[in-house]
Amino acid sequence: MTETNVINFNKVNKSFDTDTGVNHVLKDIDLAIPKGKIFGVIGYSGAGKSTLIRCINGLEKPTSGTVTFNDETVNQLNHHDLLQLRGKVSMIFQQFNLMPGRTIAENIALPIKYKGLDKQTVTDKVNKLLELVGLPDKGSAYPAALSGGQKQRVAIARALVNDPEVLLCDEATSALDPETTDSILDLLKQLNHDYGITIIIVTHEMHVIESICDDIAVLDKGRIVEQGNVYAVFSNPQNQLTKRFINTTSNLNISSELINSIHLKTGQRLIQLNYRDGETVTPLISEISRKFSINANIIIGDIKLIQKQFLGGLIIVLEGTTDKVAAAQAYLEQQTDVDIEVIENAK
Repeated sequence: MTETNVINFNKVNKSFDTDTGVNHVLKDIDLAIPKGKIFGVIGYSGAGKSTLIRCINGLEKPTSGTVTFNDETVNQLNHHDLLQLRGKVSMIFQQFNLMPGRTIAENIALPIKYKGLDKQTVTDKVNKLLELVGLPDKGSAYPAALSGGQKQRVAIARALVNDPEVLLCDEATSALDPETTDSILDLLKQLNHDYGITIIIVTHEMHVIESICDDIAVLDKGRIVEQGNVYAVFSNPQNQLTKRFINTTSNLNISSELINSIHLKTGQRLIQLNYRDGETVTPLISEISRKFSINANIIIGDIKLIQKQFLGGLIIVLEGTTDKVAAAQAYLEQQTDVDIEVIENAK
């Protein structure tokens, strides 16, 4: 089944004039975001993530190239049409941007305040959204009385009040603790699943990408250096920056301190086994122990489930006679669902 793209970037560049010269923030961005997906854009601070996402709703205008939403060229729309677009493409931010002097219900209703809707219609819509985001009793409260997670739920409700097709999330969980982050991610997944809303998340947090995204683009100094299905990219990263991001959440990073603490003995070999077939996890450890009469001791394991597929690996000490350990390693190297790397042999 052919995917329909809701957002397209075609050769998009964005530059800003500064006191020290021209700052090229986005460089030749080509990007297609499928309708109904959760799409992640990851990169370190200064990579151009926020500028990229602001080009989607016209808050920033490309210096060259085009950004399209459905069949509309966003950077060619007049002011009136841009306002109409922003009803279809809503945005939530890291710092919530709630108005402290208004109640939660009033904050949520702000985007439709001047649309001429009768009071009961607005009230019913706000109450429905409060129920949806898990805050049914907070309509009369003020933002100061809410936790960070609750404020972000209010911001999400406000973003949904126009029934958007696309929800843009600019570092929407960066100010939240891990548990609250997970609850917000669960809510976003629910919105995507139940209402088909396309969600675009820019973040520097790998956990966010791993938890909910279908596809990913890795942004570095204004350029997309890698993109594709999240599992495909994470299981076989091609770019060094992508590998660095993956390493930030992996327990399989082997330091010299760890190697020295293991104290390999004669006949032992330290290897890393990485699964690359997300469909199956073959019981290779017990298999090589029986087949080659060796001991296989798991030192570290880190296997995640991403998009219902396994990703990760094991750090193992193989122990036995030299020929049997070598035969076991050769057997592992022949397997199609794992990659093997020898970290150290006993001296």
